[in-house]
Amino acid sequence: MLGLLLPSVGLAHEIVAAGTRTEGSEALLLSILFGVGIWYAFGASRVFKFSVVGRGALMRRFVLFAAAWATLALSLLTPLHELGSRSFTAHMIEHELLMLVAAPLIAFSEPLGIFLWALPKSWRQASGKVGHNATFSRAWQIVSGLLAASIIQAIMLWLWHVPALFDRALDSEGWHIAQHLSFVLSAILFWWSIHRAARVHKHAGAAAAFLFFTSLHTSLLGAFMSFAASPWYAEYVALGLSGTAGLSPLEDQQLAGLIMWIPGGAVHAIAALIYFSRSLVTSTQVSSRQWQSAS
Repeated sequence: MLGLLLPSVGLAHEIVAAGTRTEGSEALLLSILFGVGIWYAFGASRVFKFSVVGRGALMRRFVLFAAAWATLALSLLTPLHELGSRSFTAHMIEHELLMLVAAPLIAFSEPLGIFLWALPKSWRQASGKVGHNATFSRAWQIVSGLLAASIIQAIMLWLWHVPALFDRALDSEGWHIAQHLSFVLSAILFWWSIHRAARVHKHAGAAAAFLFFTSLHTSLLGAFMSFAASPWYAEYVALGLSGTAGLSPLEDQQLAGLIMWIPGGAVHAIAALIYFSRSLVTSTQVSSRQWQSAS
């Protein structure tokens, strides 16, 4: 899945870095996105065909992935994408769509099994052997845990917003692609860890705690941008990426920071409250059963 999905994100930002969207590159981007959609649709049809029970749950997963795919298409193929080459604010909105909308939808749709079902049987079996390898499984359990996934996303977010690295990403297509793939991959990993902790391990309270942590550090970074006295990124100023509606480079940065700070932080905070409420309900139910047993 990521093998096709993520190159489309990388290609899109390579086009932004180059400052142009040629017909050939746009056609390639469309081909990748539609290739992912067709691959998933084929796998979904096979899974649905052989499923006897649980079709309602499958349909919900299909809808979630379709929404993620549509978000990617809208963020990469609309005027917002081109505007991101001139406006840090537009660029930030695109980031937020990828990390706060597409990434959780992908994680919650659990698409890996669907993609595997679209492959030949021998390929599915080979993939299963890799997934059940003890070393691979142990490493994945560590990396995809709540603590590791939250730290990885925080490192990626703060590291790539260091002015020297951000300017390098604006100045180099390769670094630009690496930056945005880091954002998307770490966001998918983070939301997958949240989803798995709450659904499989019944640790909704722990998921809420790490969502609050993420809300705090992303809001803090956004606040730093908003209250900055001067633009952080020399490349934006030098390249004339000074924003929209007559905003200066500093005003453009401050608005982008405000978007990361308030709407961005709010998504994590609201999600944290949802998971926290679930943990309270679960705790209440457990306590009630224990009281009834004791009685």
